[in-house]
Amino acid sequence: MIGIAVAAFALFCGLPLAYMLAQSGTTGATYAALLLDARQRALLYNTAALGTGTALLATLIGAPLGLALARVVVPFKPALRIALAAPVLLPPYVTGLAWVYLGGSAGIVASVMGRDVISEWTYSLPGAILVLSLVFYPLSMLATEVAMRRVETRLEEAALVVASPGRVVRHITLPLVAPSVAAAALVIFVLAVSEFGVPGLLRVRVFTTEVFTAFAALYDFSRATILTLPLLGLSILVAAVAALLVGERLVVTRRGLGSAQLIAFEGWSGRASAAAACVLAIALVAPLAVLTREALAVPSVAAVVQGSREAIGNSLTLAALGATVVTLIAVWLGYARARARRRFGVVADVLFVVLFAVPSTVVGVGLIGVWNRAGVFGRLYGTDGMLLLVYLARFLPVAALALAAGIRYVPTSHEEAAAVGGAGWWRTMIRIVLPQVKLALLATWILVFILAFGELGASILVAPPGEATLPIRIYTIIANAPPAHVAALALLQSVVVLSPLVLLAFVMTAWRTR
Repeated sequence: MIGIAVAAFALFCGLPLAYMLAQSGTTGATYAALLLDARQRALLYNTAALGTGTALLATLIGAPLGLALARVVVPFKPALRIALAAPVLLPPYVTGLAWVYLGGSAGIVASVMGRDVISEWTYSLPGAILVLSLVFYPLSMLATEVAMRRVETRLEEAALVVASPGRVVRHITLPLVAPSVAAAALVIFVLAVSEFGVPGLLRVRVFTTEVFTAFAALYDFSRATILTLPLLGLSILVAAVAALLVGERLVVTRRGLGSAQLIAFEGWSGRASAAAACVLAIALVAPLAVLTREALAVPSVAAVVQGSREAIGNSLTLAALGATVVTLIAVWLGYARARARRRFGVVADVLFVVLFAVPSTVVGVGLIGVWNRAGVFGRLYGTDGMLLLVYLARFLPVAALALAAGIRYVPTSHEEAAAVGGAGWWRTMIRIVLPQVKLALLATWILVFILAFGELGASILVAPPGEATLPIRIYTIIANAPPAHVAALALLQSVVVLSPLVLLAFVMTAWRTR
């Protein structure tokens, strides 16, 4: 089973990337010419600025929240943690769409500053940085909290005898969690430069939008391939550094080591609660409220849903099927990673992170190059199976990492005891290992379903003619459909995305109280 899973991983995740790299080797002269192009330099500047600005701002928002969740007593902390993490699961272009509607109806602000100024700010690089920061800050928040819980509280307690809480945080806590915070910032950088929907929506020219234009609009596969190289190289380099910074902590964390709140930090409770409420209002409540206000102008919600019924059905069916297939393969990859030796495990972590960081438009172009040919591969091209291949290529690495972390908590002694009792490997897996990671399996399935349901960058390239998912439907009708119509569909997608998260929260709460 592990061999089959590894082969599937190589075919679905590794082959498209290898194909892109191989194709680039045949166009060296053209690529060298493009390196001197002023347009390319502008794209590189915008892409680097988008990634750097998003990483910095998201860290400034998320890291203090992670500190508060780990060390400060905050009311309703489990529910607050889930609510603060919710924005990262919303498709980024949905938050971007709310930003566009907010800028278009600025009201008093527009009367003072002028609508031209508001429009210029809305459709701008700083606007894209702000939107992506509000989407990706939970990654920094969760990474900081996990790192904080690995810090020995006795170190902070000893320092608090002679120093103020603020000084302890600056000189003791932050240096210890800095590698994890930096790694999260690097991952955010990669995800920001890999994002297609928000820059495309806000008319910011970056490499991802240029790749889409070169391939989908100009049908220039050679140029699309060349344009992926700077983006691909940057993503691989930064993702590899992030994975190496975190090391084994990608898969395993120690439970309960630094989970206790310190009495000295109780004075921060009010400020932490206010800051969390402010971020939650801006990042989650405001976008949903803006979309709801726009959607209320639609004459008939039922008619809107009916008009996009096929796209909604396709998204639900394909996302559920994709999540199931991804989870079935990822569980064996995760088991192999969890039981691997340290050196091999670090290599696997780097590979998983790098492949997950490959931009969606690059994945789409690579899949088309691999599967758009005569023979066995060509039979799948032009069908909905291409969308399943997108989900496998994009989300199998992160699912394998998530399940590896869950399986790592199952002691190997359980498997050894089953082997001494005469149980075979299959029986041990079915009766011993998998029942202990059922919550991780459910969480991984929900995570992949949410990500697949909102996938846009690769899906819009490989979708068969006449077929569409809900993200493709929303993105393609933005320019022509009434705003209320688009907002209603975006709000529907948000509800579908957030519902599994609420379900998972209830399941985890019930599981912990047993």
